[in-house]
Amino acid sequence: MELILLILAFIVLIAGIIGAFVPVLPGPPLSFIGLMLMKWSGFGNFSPFFLWMWFGITAVVTVMDYFLPSLMAKQFGGSRAAAIGSFLGLLVGIFVFPPWGMIAGPFLGAWAGELIHSRADGAKAVKVAFGAFLAFIVGTGAKLIVSSLMLFYAVKAML
Repeated sequence: MELILLILAFIVLIAGIIGAFVPVLPGPPLSFIGLMLMKWSGFGNFSPFFLWMWFGITAVVTVMDYFLPSLMAKQFGGSRAAAIGSFLGLLVGIFVFPPWGMIAGPFLGAWAGELIHSRADGAKAVKVAFGAFLAFIVGTGAKLIVSSLMLFYAVKAML
């Protein structure tokens, strides 16, 4: 049973890294579940402090990922339409033009959303789109770093 939990832990940890890029997979929460599975398998001798710390980091990064695009769009002068467009652009981009759609989708979606909201200001729409794109890059980077670190500590626990 311990070996099954260990194998499942690494599958979930790798799915967590994939989830850093694919929005339908919650990357850091999956990685945290992988750490917990590893602890339960007996192969990961993680302290309660270590696990609570990673739980907190996981919660912060996950919440940040949901709010960062709208905050960045607003920071760059955008509307709610730009934030919604960024999210829809990401979803369409992932399924229609992978992998480049993950990068271009948020930008184009925010740009289109802002143009629909304020038709006359094309320069503002580009600025807002850049903000949404920047939020996507920061959020993806944070999720990737957190999930990769959890995988690192899992591998380290095995050595």
